[in-house]
Amino acid sequence: MTGSTRRDFLKTSGLVAAGACAGVRLEADPLPFPIGLQLYSVRDLLPKDFDGTLHQLSAAGYREVEAAGYFNKTAQDWKHAMDQAGLRCVSTHHPLPMWKQKEDELIEYGKKIGLQFMICSSPMHRDPAAKGPMTLDDWKWVADEFNRIGAKVKSAGMQFGYHNHMGEFEKENGVVFYDELIARTDPKFVMFEMDCGWVYAAGSSPITYLKKFPQRIQMLHVKCMSRGNDGQYHSVVMGRGFPDYHPIFALATNLKHYFVEQEEFKGDAMAELQADAAFMKNFQM
Repeated sequence: MTGSTRRDFLKTSGLVAAGACAGVRLEADPLPFPIGLQLYSVRDLLPKDFDGTLHQLSAAGYREVEAAGYFNKTAQDWKHAMDQAGLRCVSTHHPLPMWKQKEDELIEYGKKIGLQFMICSSPMHRDPAAKGPMTLDDWKWVADEFNRIGAKVKSAGMQFGYHNHMGEFEKENGVVFYDELIARTDPKFVMFEMDCGWVYAAGSSPITYLKKFPQRIQMLHVKCMSRGNDGQYHSVVMGRGFPDYHPIFALATNLKHYFVEQEEFKGDAMAELQADAAFMKNFQM
């Protein structure tokens, strides 16, 4: 999700393609959810014009947002800015090292701004000094930490969850890390926010996981990926890459919220985010 933690994590594994992000319209009802945006998409715009950026997002059709840092705002100022823009901040992202350092502070802030979900956006090694890819033992420790943090978040009236990138779909001795994470975490305390774009980039399938764990996956990150000249996949405007979201939304039977996330831009960022919102407005199941 945020900052150097995300970038460092993404470097640990290569990108592999699968699927297609179709823009085909079917004659049926549109999605019965407000259009959400992960605010990492506007990480460069918010510091320059926080309130103005939020108002532009609202005008584009976004109604819910997921935070990616609070930009030195007090809880009162954050909530006021969202209210003024007509947006609901229902979820937030924090990397596990931040959870380990400030979990009580983060939970208190989340309560004050009215969050429903608090998400861990990236993991960490059990040994903070360790380098390189995560091991299965690391992931088992991470799962245990999620159960502990999730219980505290639950007691504060919110739900804890985890957001994937690609490293989760690596294996050790035939065990897929993401599968182990789901199996080892308590459903009462830990849900999953599946980033469909990164699942496809890792060579796996959101459809497979929605079929296997329909109750555990309660939120989605919706992004399209396209292969660049460097041979890797990059985040692009909705409808111009991978995957096809019709079967994904059809199988997301326990979905509570979804958030568009575009991490890279070829042109004007706000114009492309407006195009993303238009795509979702016209999306037909």
